[in-house]
Amino acid sequence: MAHPLAKLTPLGRLLLVQRIETLGWSVSQAAKSLGVSRPTAYKWLQGWRQGGAAGLLDHSSRPRRSPRRLPEAKEQEILTLRRQLRLGPRRLGPLVGLHHSTVSVVLQRHGLSRLRDSDRTTGIPIRYVRDHPGELIHVDMKPLARVPEGGGHRVHGRTSLTKHRGGGYEVVHVAVDDASRLAFVQVLPDRRGRTAARFLVDAAAFFAEQGVRVERVMTDRAYSYIASRAFRETIASLQVRHKVIRPYRPQTNGKAERFIQTLLAEWAYAKLYRSNQERRRALPKWLHHYNYHRPHTALRGQPPVATVNNVCKHYT
Repeated sequence: MAHPLAKLTPLGRLLLVQRIETLGWSVSQAAKSLGVSRPTAYKWLQGWRQGGAAGLLDHSSRPRRSPRRLPEAKEQEILTLRRQLRLGPRRLGPLVGLHHSTVSVVLQRHGLSRLRDSDRTTGIPIRYVRDHPGELIHVDMKPLARVPEGGGHRVHGRTSLTKHRGGGYEVVHVAVDDASRLAFVQVLPDRRGRTAARFLVDAAAFFAEQGVRVERVMTDRAYSYIASRAFRETIASLQVRHKVIRPYRPQTNGKAERFIQTLLAEWAYAKLYRSNQERRRALPKWLHHYNYHRPHTALRGQPPVATVNNVCKHYT
């Protein structure tokens, strides 16, 4: 692939060389005809004479040697301290006798620049993306306080009038596809096993409508998921595999955890709701925006729907 700012593609470079070598044009004439300078024309002419067609291709600008790069032993020392102490570059720098910017470059090079991407105990990076939609669905739930009629403390402030106006809790159940980040959400009255099982059936139906067959479901070790007979029977009836995360490793189910944070920030707490029904009515619109329009950084700025096969025919 040619450099995005290059005037000549490999085909244009070949045309330049042919005009000089075969048609007998001068270097100046050939360069002017293709809108490049004489030095550029000489560069590609020399590349052709030395390497043939391969000499007209772009090569990596990465240097063969990096004499100022840190020794491997020093980089390993930084990585070891990062995993053991879980400190940032500014605190690691004095420990290894280097500037924090140098430490930061080393961490970025080895994919350890963000602590949340690593296991809390071992420091081992936890990053994976499944190959195709439906291969793994992350399922989780989040209790959410109901909004009292007329609004709660976010509207009226924390006063004696709002102190005891709570309406209890409801539970937000979420299912997020690992490969595409396509999400399904329901607000249900509780977190019991039967409720979680009913949600799983609805989630599987939603993904099926998008052309996605659910193969595996990952959950944490909540009682509703691992001890509920209704949930186990639903898993069996849907013919999917149930993957349970290891104890004290919530980051394994991190895509669901991160989606819940986004859900709370952009829907549940994004505005001042005057009633619980008003907040509920806002959920479908936000979820549609998330799946079909909201750019996702992990998908190179594309919405989740862009990576789901055969989904566009369901969207107008």
